[in-house]
Amino acid sequence: MDGDLEHVRVAVIGSGFGGLGAAVRLRREGITDFVVLERAQSVGGTWRDNSYPGCACDVPSHLYSFSFAPNPEWPRAFSGQEHIRAYLERVTDTFGLRPHLRFGAEVLTARWDDAARHWHLTTAAGELTADVVVSATGPLSDPKIPDVPGIEDFPGRVFHSSRWEHDFDLKGKRVAMVGTGASAIQIVPSIQPEVAQLTVIQRTPPWVMPRMDRPIGAAERWLHGTVPATAKARRGLLWLIREFQVGAFVKRPKLMKAAERIARNHLRRSVKDPALRARLTPDYTIGCKRILLSNTYYPALSQPNTEVVTSALSEVRGSKVVTADGTEREVDAIVFGTGFHVTDMPIGDRVIGADGRALSEHWKNGMAALRGCSVDGFPNLLFIIGPNTGLGNSSMILMIESSLNYVASYMRALSATGAAALDAKPAAVAAWSDDMERRASRTVWNTGGCKSWYLDANGRNTTAWPGTTAEFRRATREVRLSEYEVLAPVAASELSVEAVS
Repeated sequence: MDGDLEHVRVAVIGSGFGGLGAAVRLRREGITDFVVLERAQSVGGTWRDNSYPGCACDVPSHLYSFSFAPNPEWPRAFSGQEHIRAYLERVTDTFGLRPHLRFGAEVLTARWDDAARHWHLTTAAGELTADVVVSATGPLSDPKIPDVPGIEDFPGRVFHSSRWEHDFDLKGKRVAMVGTGASAIQIVPSIQPEVAQLTVIQRTPPWVMPRMDRPIGAAERWLHGTVPATAKARRGLLWLIREFQVGAFVKRPKLMKAAERIARNHLRRSVKDPALRARLTPDYTIGCKRILLSNTYYPALSQPNTEVVTSALSEVRGSKVVTADGTEREVDAIVFGTGFHVTDMPIGDRVIGADGRALSEHWKNGMAALRGCSVDGFPNLLFIIGPNTGLGNSSMILMIESSLNYVASYMRALSATGAAALDAKPAAVAAWSDDMERRASRTVWNTGGCKSWYLDANGRNTTAWPGTTAEFRRATREVRLSEYEVLAPVAASELSVEAVS
């Protein structure tokens, strides 16, 4: 019986930026009756899981951090994985979050109990109930590995970039790197000098811009630590520059031509071989797929021990990778840099709503959530980094903090109304989703002539936010009760009758 289980006001799923941010915000709202359920044994989310060689952020450090937890000690303009993970550990300690953390507690199912007006969660560490569930699992948490015929019989090592096998020494090995996305362009230059042969299997070349990275000196760090206003001003300037860029992404993709010229010049300077340069030149508008930043990727591809193959991986035959053009190459290891389950959130299969349907079934025609946070038929379920909250040019931490504002307003609305739960109205979710689709139709992600992870199987953009971060902050400032059904608490007498029956 649920009555015998631990009950909390809020259960947060995940301990990356979204989950830790939610925990801090709940404490600031005076809510201490919550747990953070984490499947791993430490915090960090994607910055814990992705520890591949060369892993770093492509957003400036002073913008890729919480506004309420500035870090004057960032060592570089664009910091590496180890520094970001250490930052999240410090946030956990600074804000006293450790007592709320439950490690090894992967959520197996979360089922809404309409009779009791709460969620029943089954985790790898036991069961509990919660009034509110905040899903902060993130879109870059579950790796996507293509179903390649013969892969199960490959005698060498096979792993995804986000599940790097550090016990395997790549030195002197023949390695196939499958994919040329954000992870691959960091991995390739990191492993190229030590492997015997590197085969980069590229379906679509990315646009690559110069990476304006540099060390942040001791004097600069001292200034930011001593005069916090300087760090705040730096963050503000970085934010403002990216806000001005949004118009080109979401309203006037033709303006992306200026950025395209910079990327073409970068490619021309870095790759002298015209045949290789042709293979690395995209045929779609820059920004349609994620723009990548690197000064070392192109030089690594130009080395004698690197081969760029522009035919997709079709099968694995023994120790050989076979591409669609029929060419075979013998390798000792296959590394997949093939992205994540973004438009088909794996947690969707585990979350069961008021009508007994899984969220994945509810979203079978495409993800949709009111203001990126609430789903009709799933009362008191809130998303951090939900549908249409992704960014193509700025810091996701800005979007996370806006969603946290919405979570805080939601909790205040529950208290103010005395409601047991709020359930987003289907009409409100549909209106929001239709507006997202209308606005997305003119963005570079939809019109740029590429196939990217921003679009789902139906060609709809259910991932990226078609506006500025300031617009999203305004949209999520407070909950509008007119967009929700207010569910009253179940009377004690009703609960006792149900328990007897």
